[in-house]
Amino acid sequence: KEKRQVLFMKRESFRSRLGFLLVCAGCAIGIGNVWRFPYVTGENGGGFFVLIYLICLLVMGVPVLTMELAVGRAGKKSAVLAYKNLEKPGQKWHIHGWFCLIGCFLLMMYYTTVTGWMVNYFGKFLTGAFHAGMDTESVVGEFGAMLSNPGEMTLWTELVVVAGFLICSFGLQNGLERVSKVMMLALLALIVVLAVHSLTLPGAAEGMKFYLLPSMDSIRKNGLGTIIAAAMNQSFFTLSLGIAAMEIFGSYMSDSHSLPGEAVHICALDTFVALMAGVIIFPACFSFGIETESGPALIFQTLPNVFVNMAGGRFWGALFFLFMIFASLSTVLAVFENILAICMDTFGWSRKKATVINGLLLLVLSLPCVFGYNLWANVHLIGGRDILDTEDFLVSSLLLPIGSLVYLLFCVTKWGWGFDKYLAEAKRGTGMKFSPKLKLYFQWILPILILIILIQGLI
Repeated sequence: KEKRQVLFMKRESFRSRLGFLLVCAGCAIGIGNVWRFPYVTGENGGGFFVLIYLICLLVMGVPVLTMELAVGRAGKKSAVLAYKNLEKPGQKWHIHGWFCLIGCFLLMMYYTTVTGWMVNYFGKFLTGAFHAGMDTESVVGEFGAMLSNPGEMTLWTELVVVAGFLICSFGLQNGLERVSKVMMLALLALIVVLAVHSLTLPGAAEGMKFYLLPSMDSIRKNGLGTIIAAAMNQSFFTLSLGIAAMEIFGSYMSDSHSLPGEAVHICALDTFVALMAGVIIFPACFSFGIETESGPALIFQTLPNVFVNMAGGRFWGALFFLFMIFASLSTVLAVFENILAICMDTFGWSRKKATVINGLLLLVLSLPCVFGYNLWANVHLIGGRDILDTEDFLVSSLLLPIGSLVYLLFCVTKWGWGFDKYLAEAKRGTGMKFSPKLKLYFQWILPILILIILIQGLI
């Protein structure tokens, strides 16, 4: 206990529990919630998918989240050194910490580009580039024109990188926590305003019926197996597990509250935003006769077409993309903090030195994704994917599930930290507790579910 107190005294910490919850939720809340969740829901027929997604989130997402937080809180360091502090002599679990760092870099190499798209579209609605009376071809053409312009793409991507590292340079409390709290509270306010407006549109009831009422038609059309697999994927990836993006915040948290309770709170905020994103999008789509199965194009091509045909659409479009900026930038800040923490802990760098070096690295490393749509448009890598999709495949289909499996095996097997030590750490503090009876599920069933996600992603 004394050793833990000394470690905690030396470690940066959050100013408040609210700050911890909002920062962690901000890390989880991102384009996976506000972009991927609505279009995957649309592709899989709505209601049944949402129901299965919520179940998967509870039985898979919450347990793995507690494990990542437990490694951070018990180890009191970022990924590499936290593993070293907890592993038995001679073990090599800490090698996974280096893969976590690689995963964070890979994620940010394309995530900053997509965040730049959000900033650009916010500016377009704000300045009137999107306006009432635009035809569908012109609206869709704006996205293609942006992608084909390397200068425009570079400007917004690099702006996101600079802004993110600048905020993190002020420290955990004065930078990340302070800005994330403002952004997350603004995000929650914006999402309520946008959802209420969407529900007042004509035809909104049909959109909500499609979204939330389970229908056998969706099973007949998509197949139950396909819907379950998609829900498992979405519930798992929405929390950004497996690359220590959450582990770092465990290292900053106190022993006051139990990890299952905190994990449920984080998942609740994450799920609220995802569900409300659907409340914003589906009534609007049904109101204007827009196809709900338009896939990834939903946000940047389909919805702008809805806004330009809506009364006050320029205002609502700007508000929507401001909400999208807050959602995606909160993840950028959280992952940047993880990168900085690993470098400060492992190499002994100051925060200023870590900020400058990693900022310059990502300014360069983000360019391949930018150029992948214009100067390097003919470059196709794994499976014929373009650069962004290749980077996303490496993170989403490999590093996240494999990393989560490593955290799981480290926490629940005798070859790692061990189930008893993990459970004791998870139960520390007030709040919800896990039962020791879950050991069989954690050791045998949960690894199989993660392996199914891994294999499915590879297929």
